[in-house]
Amino acid sequence: MATLDDNDSIYEGKAIIVIDNLIANIGDSLDIVEEFKSSDAKFVDVSARAIIPGLIDAHNHLLWAGDRFNEHKLRMDGMTYSEIAASGGGIMQTVTHTRKASTDQLIAIGMQRMQESLRNGCTFLEAKSGYGLSTSEELRLLEVQNKLNKISDLPSIHSTWMGAHAVTKGKSYQEYTEEILSEQLPEVLDSGLAESADVFCEPGWFSIEQSEDILSESRSGGLNLRMHIDEFSNGGGGELASELKVVTADHAHHTPLDIRLDMMENGVMTGFLPGTPYSNGDDWPDFNEVSAHDIEYTIATDFNPNCHINNLPFIGSLLVQRNNVDPYSALVSVTKNAAKTTPRSDGLAHGKIEVGAVANFNILKSHHWESWCMTPGSSPIHSVCLEGKLIDL
Repeated sequence: MATLDDNDSIYEGKAIIVIDNLIANIGDSLDIVEEFKSSDAKFVDVSARAIIPGLIDAHNHLLWAGDRFNEHKLRMDGMTYSEIAASGGGIMQTVTHTRKASTDQLIAIGMQRMQESLRNGCTFLEAKSGYGLSTSEELRLLEVQNKLNKISDLPSIHSTWMGAHAVTKGKSYQEYTEEILSEQLPEVLDSGLAESADVFCEPGWFSIEQSEDILSESRSGGLNLRMHIDEFSNGGGGELASELKVVTADHAHHTPLDIRLDMMENGVMTGFLPGTPYSNGDDWPDFNEVSAHDIEYTIATDFNPNCHINNLPFIGSLLVQRNNVDPYSALVSVTKNAAKTTPRSDGLAHGKIEVGAVANFNILKSHHWESWCMTPGSSPIHSVCLEGKLIDL
């Protein structure tokens, strides 16, 4: 059992006692069986299978309609992300389809994707809006996320507002930034539907100055701060993330090492999204250079129309089987580290197996805990304990 507790312990021959939705105790299996054999406790024999914490997807674009599978061929033909967007594809194509989808359709889409996440061991995810790009549509996406978060037997959601994702046709980024600050953000804050704010801070999208204005006002309204930075080039987003001391700065593909170190000094988590370079055929960030400098990082799916991967074990496989990252380090990045950037609204600890933490953990098909990221063609998960309830998959 890989606990990911404060001591990074790996135990054998242990039993977990779950009461309601909490881990009440961890002890030797034989002792626990003897202690409770005369009680009405329910025993679950995992047959020596390995147990790991519930996985946490710290960056997921959950809600959108339509698809953009045609765009990969366009990139193969030499078009850049910016050129595809300028031709009517990219984010705006997804915005058009998402706006046309009914609320019931979006709920059904979200449920299907969250069920897929659960089958792959995800017990908690950060979900972003960002495919509405108007006040009413962004609020609608946040409302759908709120409804999904109330459905049982699905991963819990940390809800992020990302109205600053792109701009609709006919608006400049400055015009839309002013609209966000004067109209959209105040209504999001009044709604109470978002826990965090995120901005796509990248050359050609929201500038450093525009990003700073939106993030600063979001913080003043009580939201946690997240950023998309340096996905395509070093655009200076890391410096702003460090200055503002945001919770996490994601993608960070082209962020220089000295800026990563400065971010770490200011409490900013580096959020790697390996599925994106995998999907786009790009080079990998240097994960091992980051580890060599003791920089904490997370990995996440970045599930979106351009990166159709809703599978955290596969993302772990990319690190371990393609980038020589240690399986335990990869597991830390998608559990204990990810929990630091996605706090639960009830304040309970998650992303680790320890007394007092929420009872979210995965029972693997194998008795080797390393198998969590070693079966990229299928799920390594046998069953999930979700909020104290055992769910067979």
